[in-house]
Amino acid sequence: MIRKTKIIATIGPSSSSKAILMKMISRGVNVCRLNFSHLSHEKAKEIIIIIKEINQELHVHTAILADLQGPKIRVGNFETPRTLRKASEVSFSTNKKDKKAIFINYSSFAKDVKKGDRILLDDGKIVLKTIHSNSKNTIKAKVIFGGKLYSNKGVNLPDTQTSIPCLTQKDKKDLAFILGEKIEWIALSFVRSSEDIIKLKKIIRKNKTSNARVIAKIEKPEAIDDIDNIITQADAVMVARGDLGIEIPLHKVPVYQKLIVEKCITQSKPVVIATQMLESMTKNISATRAEVNDVANSVIDGADAMMLSGETSVGKHPTKVIDTMRKIIRDVERSEHNISKKEATKTSSKNERGLSSAICSSACQIAEQTKAQAIITITYSGYNTIKTSSHRPHAFIYAFTNNHSILNTLSLVWGVQGFYYDRGTTTDQTIKETKEILIKNKLIKKGELVINVASMPANEKGMTNMMKLSRA
Repeated sequence: MIRKTKIIATIGPSSSSKAILMKMISRGVNVCRLNFSHLSHEKAKEIIIIIKEINQELHVHTAILADLQGPKIRVGNFETPRTLRKASEVSFSTNKKDKKAIFINYSSFAKDVKKGDRILLDDGKIVLKTIHSNSKNTIKAKVIFGGKLYSNKGVNLPDTQTSIPCLTQKDKKDLAFILGEKIEWIALSFVRSSEDIIKLKKIIRKNKTSNARVIAKIEKPEAIDDIDNIITQADAVMVARGDLGIEIPLHKVPVYQKLIVEKCITQSKPVVIATQMLESMTKNISATRAEVNDVANSVIDGADAMMLSGETSVGKHPTKVIDTMRKIIRDVERSEHNISKKEATKTSSKNERGLSSAICSSACQIAEQTKAQAIITITYSGYNTIKTSSHRPHAFIYAFTNNHSILNTLSLVWGVQGFYYDRGTTTDQTIKETKEILIKNKLIKKGELVINVASMPANEKGMTNMMKLSRA
């Protein structure tokens, strides 16, 4: 049985060798994530070359996701950890020469943070409340919950509207490298509004050699407030539960996760669930019961993909983690709780692609009524395939295209398996040959019902305007 829900694995020291990557991709990884918070360009290049080699050798279409670090605020370096005691007062400064204060790498820190604002350190383990700011370079705060503070730990400001740009200078350098590598997906961290997505897309368009699509990472309260516009502008969305769970009350995260998944499916945008999916497997050979339920619920909700972070990048058992996630997904998708059993609500398309959208919707309805085994999409841009996927049909979706980049791109999308195809000169020929390819690959059987979605005439590669139900 082919999985419909996809697996994204972060590549790091535990998984960057060709041997381990080969095993992980063979066992179910659909997308490899490169985290530019920790990767040099040299190491990233090395990993990209290996993934592309494996794709050639295994005849698969593993996508690459480049995750930009974004404006992560951090404390400076300490020779020894600093103990922050409850009720004590602590100074923070953007001036490195101020040895009495804790250095903060964000130049507008004292201008943005106001009296009463909370300062969270080390993923919220240490909590302080601002009692004074000189509005230039120094802040004084009172420790509410103390602890040991180590070098370079992250800083979260849940009450503060920061003026820091979404794309830092480091991000711009990383982006220039990424666009030169023709990577399929770029994740933008700490998105606050749809304008952040628009700015990044303008940079990508100016490049002219890259067709990279943008994933908006939802990890700020401002993003929740602008979620509908963000989903509209983004090509996909990631519920990044790590920082989101620090920036907003933790108990609100599950509800927001379900809300965002639902909104993305309605708007036909792929959605990824990330952070601590199988966290305990970073060190342990098995997952906790709670983690297994978390993964299962994300499948039930209808997420396109789930992302592994430290589990595969620095964990002890990267291949075992993939096995575990694959098995959870398989069992949920075989059950009565799979997303295909739900009636999804769709928005009506009001753009020039309204006809294409209507045909994709009708294909899914007819597939349900006739129990068709497959929906075959002929695509160049991927539009009709992603639109079909958003209806979460029971039938599998097989995308045929002569666009190599789109084949990899679709590896992140729910229920889709891609094939390279460049032979069809007529619609009838294309329908006949795509069915033959699926029979040859034992994905459908002779005599089973299949729906083809394409454009006519085939050689013009226009918008989807044709649907045909026939037997294989």
